[in-house]
Amino acid sequence: MTAERKPLKIIAVASGKGGVGKSTLSANLAVALQRLGVKVGLVDADIYGPSQARLMASEDRKPQAKDKQLIPVQSPLGIPMLSMGHLVEPGKALAWRGPMAGNALAQLIEADWGDAEVLIVDMPPGTGDVQLSMVQKHKPAGAVIVSTPQDLALIDATRAVSLFQQTHVPMIGLVENMAGYVCPHCGESSDPFGQGGAEAAAGEMGMPFLGRIPLAIDIRRRSDAGDPPAAGDDVHGAAFRAIAEKVAAWLRGER
Repeated sequence: MTAERKPLKIIAVASGKGGVGKSTLSANLAVALQRLGVKVGLVDADIYGPSQARLMASEDRKPQAKDKQLIPVQSPLGIPMLSMGHLVEPGKALAWRGPMAGNALAQLIEADWGDAEVLIVDMPPGTGDVQLSMVQKHKPAGAVIVSTPQDLALIDATRAVSLFQQTHVPMIGLVENMAGYVCPHCGESSDPFGQGGAEAAAGEMGMPFLGRIPLAIDIRRRSDAGDPPAAGDDVHGAAFRAIAEKVAAWLRGER
């Protein structure tokens, strides 16, 4: 007799607003967890603005289907993944109402993920229909919230936290993105979005602070090129790895 497949643990990566680097964190978290030995899959749940196909250099790949179930594509780094970016023409707008978007998300999450243990789900920004459908129907094991340090982003991040708390999804922790900029020419460090706001907010909300990702042109360049920094061992790869280690510890029950 074959062993029964364990249910996937879904990790939702969310923010209350767009433009805070949630997709970049999701891609690099998946890569870093894989390097730590976690069997991981990646879903781009941002139905209207998918970006994971570009971030993971898999735009030219199309998923197959078997018995009405999607089979994820393999990214160049060997991570199975699905995104609307694999299913629609690049740049095409999806004029879908909430129920259609929710059904599309269900097909992505309920795909054949093989031996994956953990599914990283890059959530769309906000707290609307798609987000509510996701947390109620698919019941994430936990959520990672991403915010930049400034007050406006933190207000929106607090709304995202509230959504998960209302739906009884455990909080894994908060990540502060774009947390400082080092000039590549003079080496001077500055904080265009402020510093430490997300860590302070995590403390106020009684949730763990998972770490900081700097505002770095190398992260932007490599992300646009589909080369996640977490695949390497430089200072930026180490920043993502440190966050992934905390998430992996949470998954093991070390809370």
